[in-house]
Amino acid sequence: MTHMPVAERRSRLLAAAFAVIARTGVSGATTRAIVEEAGMKLASFHYAFESREELMAELVNEVVETQEVVLEVATAADGSLVGTLEQGLLRYFDQVRQDPRRERAMFELTQYAMRSPAMEGFAARQYERYRRLAVQSLDEAATRTGHRWARPLDELAADLVALTDGITLAWLADGDDGRARRTIAFAARAIAAEASPGPERPATTAGTTRTTTRTIRTTRTIGTRGGAA
Repeated sequence: MTHMPVAERRSRLLAAAFAVIARTGVSGATTRAIVEEAGMKLASFHYAFESREELMAELVNEVVETQEVVLEVATAADGSLVGTLEQGLLRYFDQVRQDPRRERAMFELTQYAMRSPAMEGFAARQYERYRRLAVQSLDEAATRTGHRWARPLDELAADLVALTDGITLAWLADGDDGRARRTIAFAARAIAAEASPGPERPATTAGTTRTTTRTIRTTRTIGTRGGAA
């Protein structure tokens, strides 16, 4: 450990901190727990970070800067917009079910950022990024299914992000798969109701790219919040 580069040491500690938070929550992410998770000695922590607070600030910043909230658009078998949205939300839900601890960690980090004066604005940036990338997904979904949106895409994107967060949090609370799937079907119908058939390519407030999953991607392998539509 004495010869480990500082950048690698920081990377391992950040990954370890996320793993501890996923398992025990922010309150359990003590300096000792983090270094034990990283397989490092307690004394080595301060070669990378001056304090736990500095590490937590860096972790939140890393998550905000590298996350994506996007829906992978794959046209439903029936070619419908509502089917396409529902299919994607169900894929997203499958990812949530596969790793609920990681989802809890993401919510905990958001709450931590909102409660920390030194991190003012981080949570707002996080959700602005979610909405910006959700615009791309909705744009592509409408294009693929031959629809146009009746409302501004940035408004619809905000609705979509709020719905996915609500579905996720409710399922984390009660674990009811059936209820979550019924809510997903409702969410797909509600969003699709804001579109009408038409040959026009919908206007966007952000550029369109081929979208991927709802993912937290980090070069430091902090975590993944996956999903698709």
